[in-house]
Amino acid sequence: MPEDLSRTHVVSTSDPLWETLLSLQLSHSGDGRLVFGGWRRQVRSRTCRSVEAVLLPLSPPRGPSADLLTPAASTLGLEAGLEAVRATPLRLIRQDLHQLAAHHRLPAWTSLLADGEPRLLAVVAGALRAWHQAAVAPYQDHIDRRLDADRALRLRDARLGGPERVLAGLPPPLSWRPPTLVSRYPVDRDIHLDGRGLLLVPSFFCWRNPVTLIDAALPPVLVYPIEHDLEWLAHPDRPGARGERALAALLGGTRAAVLDTVGRGPVTTTGIAKQVHISAPSASEHASILRDAGLITTRRLGNTVLHSLSRAGAVLLDGARHD
Repeated sequence: MPEDLSRTHVVSTSDPLWETLLSLQLSHSGDGRLVFGGWRRQVRSRTCRSVEAVLLPLSPPRGPSADLLTPAASTLGLEAGLEAVRATPLRLIRQDLHQLAAHHRLPAWTSLLADGEPRLLAVVAGALRAWHQAAVAPYQDHIDRRLDADRALRLRDARLGGPERVLAGLPPPLSWRPPTLVSRYPVDRDIHLDGRGLLLVPSFFCWRNPVTLIDAALPPVLVYPIEHDLEWLAHPDRPGARGERALAALLGGTRAAVLDTVGRGPVTTTGIAKQVHISAPSASEHASILRDAGLITTRRLGNTVLHSLSRAGAVLLDGARHD
């Protein structure tokens, strides 16, 4: 519908609760290791299991997440979003829990949430705040710069060709096939805008696939991934950053990532490929070069080949991490 195009726009600021939810999922899914491996290690050292125990049943690493965690008011800021979480209507809570229960077993305390226990909404809001402070807030300046860069591209497209050009310019796996925006998605689903338009939300912690709400009756939202700098954590004031950059310069970024992967424990060639997000032949080639340089060793156990750090590789990697 023409009014859908005219009402489609990109959110003007970072959405703190979408970043909180998606960073939680990303920290547990293991995806994006090359981009987020360093961030994940930092976050795991400062987060609390009790916070995760509250949030993960509502936002598991795979599958749908509760809409109550990402209210529309979050575009007005973290405090506005948390206030909206605490005021979530009982109908939406029950609908969310019903959807989640179809995918995984929910803990017993969620039955109290479904019964309308207001204290539990306050607990959920407190857990969101705690996770945001640990996983998002320390990196907010960089997140904002990357999101601003993406929004600048969308604004340029809007000036040059209006909403259709904005939709056509969205990153893969999104594809504009007028009058339909098509994407890869974990489940087969159609969302009809019916004149309501679409809010586009670029997200730093969204990885590979875009995300939307469970409830099709809510205002349509599409959260999509942005491009990342592979060395976004390599700042001079971060311990080990200088050594990591030197190692990448010496070996090349991908080969350094392969060495770091092997350094976390014996790993197969297939495991290297999955963790570094490269093909199996490429992983085999990098492992061969590192083995020839004396930085890793390789042994065969039956049909499995395992790569491990050599003494020289351990010294080199340890020096880079602690420089």
